[in-house]
Amino acid sequence: MIDVYSWATPNGHKIHIMLEETGLEYRVHPIDIGAGDQFKPEFLAISPNNKIPAIVDSDGPGGQSLSLFESGAILVYLAEKTGKFLPTEPAARYATLQWLMFQMGGLGPMLGQTHHFRVYAPQQIEYAVNRYTNEAKRLYGVMDKQLSHSAYLAGDEYTIADIAAFPWTRSWQNQGIDLADYPNVKRWHEAIAARPAVQRGVEVLASARRALTDDKARDILFGATQYAKH
Repeated sequence: MIDVYSWATPNGHKIHIMLEETGLEYRVHPIDIGAGDQFKPEFLAISPNNKIPAIVDSDGPGGQSLSLFESGAILVYLAEKTGKFLPTEPAARYATLQWLMFQMGGLGPMLGQTHHFRVYAPQQIEYAVNRYTNEAKRLYGVMDKQLSHSAYLAGDEYTIADIAAFPWTRSWQNQGIDLADYPNVKRWHEAIAARPAVQRGVEVLASARRALTDDKARDILFGATQYAKH
């Protein structure tokens, strides 16, 4: 049994989708990041960076319990545990890992900043909005070029690279993106969105998520109180 500590965010969706795609048995423990659950000692014990998602696999390597944080590491672990969505042939494996790193180091952080400054920032700062919107467009352009000659990001097979990237592109409108400008991304996005496991994955905890309408929740999530207390 895999225990998943998560919330309905792009990083959470990655793991929910992967678990649905692989058919692994799991149970979800909601971590309400607007209420500050990510700072509770019991969560920090498995995710010291106070970020979701994290997992505890009671049947880890050697039959021992294993806890993991960081969504990229979790995706690689689940792929290796099941033998799914991460090729074993070296060239294909490294192609997948490089596009996974593209999401982890670029697509996720930059689209997150784009979304923040366009939607959540208490003041609209023109420089920040323009900088991150332009970077979002650049990253969509990188994906569009790659997808012009392959069905998926790492080649012609669906992999953890796609599972990692897809949730971040679901809010393209809030990122100042028109998918019509990126036809290959649009084709890829629609194909992944049509997968039943993906549809199930993005619904995990969706009903529990709430809009960040109060200042306290925004402070908890975006900065004033975003540190681990010991």
